[in-house]
Amino acid sequence: MPKLYNELATWWPLLSPVADYTEEAAFFMQVLREAGLPRSPSLLELGSGGGCNAFHMKPHFAHVTLTDLSPQMLAISQILNPECEHREGDMRTVRLHHTFDVVFVHDAIDYMLTLSDLRQALETAAVHCKPQGLALFVPDYVCETFEPSTDHGGMDGDGQSLRYLEWTYDPDEHDTTYITEFAYIMRHEHQPTHVELDQHICGLFPRAEWLRLLEEVGFQPQVIHDAFERELFLAHNVGKAA
Repeated sequence: MPKLYNELATWWPLLSPVADYTEEAAFFMQVLREAGLPRSPSLLELGSGGGCNAFHMKPHFAHVTLTDLSPQMLAISQILNPECEHREGDMRTVRLHHTFDVVFVHDAIDYMLTLSDLRQALETAAVHCKPQGLALFVPDYVCETFEPSTDHGGMDGDGQSLRYLEWTYDPDEHDTTYITEFAYIMRHEHQPTHVELDQHICGLFPRAEWLRLLEEVGFQPQVIHDAFERELFLAHNVGKAA
């Protein structure tokens, strides 16, 4: 597990503040409403991380359950979303024995590194989606949209500050992964500044494979484009997962 979601999790709000999610969360809700969101719906988010999307989406749902592999990230989310149910679990294997009107998976789906991993995560979504329910998947890239990039950011908080440099690249175009490297520059109160390096290995799959696997687990998928040049997969549950 990357350092960011483990020993550095308390720094998450300075790297990815909740306000940065306002625009895309509004778009996700628009997509779901146009697809036929029922009244008083329930939401399951797989790989919910620090809960930033849930913070903006929860007013539109009667019940919200958030799951993540990292207990440290769930602790961050519990501060932000105390009214939501939080459950620790791997999106490939977690089984809550309950179904939801909407299953949502943001960029945590990027950590599925093989087609087998991806299929397991999609099957988990199908198992937890009500008949005729909706699922929305938001990978950062499919093979057809991947571009190397750099980014930077960070902010000051209560007694601590963080800045970061982000570098995304694909060292091997023939495999199913790409890499994002982070350099975190951190200062706590009056302590000396220190630097942490963190490597995130992410999955990268063709659009056709996404669509094939979604259909295999019982979804009827379609591709949705957003303002961030991503391809989202909106899926209707039309059958049970295999």
